[in-house]
Amino acid sequence: MKYQWLVLLGLLFAVIIAIFATVNVDPVPVNYVFGEAEWPLILVILASALLGFLLSGVVGIIRTFTLQRKVKSLQKEIAVKESLIATQQNEIAEYQKAGVEPEAMVITDEKAQL
Repeated sequence: MKYQWLVLLGLLFAVIIAIFATVNVDPVPVNYVFGEAEWPLILVILASALLGFLLSGVVGIIRTFTLQRKVKSLQKEIAVKESLIATQQNEIAEYQKAGVEPEAMVITDEKAQL
């Protein structure tokens, strides 16, 4: 439902920009760093909106890929820790079967110490 509202809001925003751009068709001077040109204001508005959309899209894609990589690394870390827990639980079960009281040990992560 949230996605539908975002699409609807995006379409509404696009219609508002299109209406605003079609009302403003007069030529305006556009000053570049290396020169100046005269463009219709409709093209300046639409090009600015398109560049803003593309820039925010690229930032969103980069953020998504970064978060996916972090999720994968955290899932690998969870798998390693789960296997360590399973190994320790098996050792505890063997000690309990043998009736031996193991010494308490604290296992720390080597990365945290560095």
